[in-house]
Amino acid sequence: MSYGDAPALWDVNFHIQEGELVSMVGPNGAGKTTLINTVMRLLPVRSGRLMWRGEDVTRLNANDMCKRDVSIVPEGRLLFGGMTVEENLDMGGYRASARPFKEQTLERVFTLFPILKERLWQQAGTLSGGQQQMVAFGRALMAQPKLLLIDEPSLGLAPSVVEQVFDAISEIHKSGVSILLIEQNAARALDVAQRAYVMEGGRIVSMGDPKELMSQPHIRQAYLGEAAHA
Repeated sequence: MSYGDAPALWDVNFHIQEGELVSMVGPNGAGKTTLINTVMRLLPVRSGRLMWRGEDVTRLNANDMCKRDVSIVPEGRLLFGGMTVEENLDMGGYRASARPFKEQTLERVFTLFPILKERLWQQAGTLSGGQQQMVAFGRALMAQPKLLLIDEPSLGLAPSVVEQVFDAISEIHKSGVSILLIEQNAARALDVAQRAYVMEGGRIVSMGDPKELMSQPHIRQAYLGEAAHA
């Protein structure tokens, strides 16, 4: 992936096992959002390959990825602000294979985010930032994904809402959904992950067990705000 002649991503090699929660952390401008949008096929690939369940999906588009059970909770939520919560959720379950399970999936969403049941007929654009993030999660789940891509879910949220969102991520993962979590809050991202990657300057510079990464002095200094000698 590149912008003009300048590569935005390079030397990026990563994988996610079925049912695994993988976090990708790094500073602003590291290429994390570019990476997740490329995986969702919202951005083109200039070189390299993207594989999903043994299939080369490099040249597919986002609609094709939806048909292959991949959903995204995008940075900034990107809701239909003039539509109700219910209508936004319906947009997530438009696939023919997901429609028969609409009521079942809605109940799952309401279990994760009970407030949405109360706000079902409210315009999404009038909700608080935290509630909008819940709608974005619910919309993605309505498609019944096998792989959920989550981009910066804590951005701009109050600490109490961040707690609820990360609890929901853990519950979604427990249900068997594979997750790629992009998150600037490294401590939270590493805490929930089974494996983690560190991105800097458009490339992956480190990977491994989250606890081992958190024990490395330069990781703690750069991403957890701790002194190098800690």
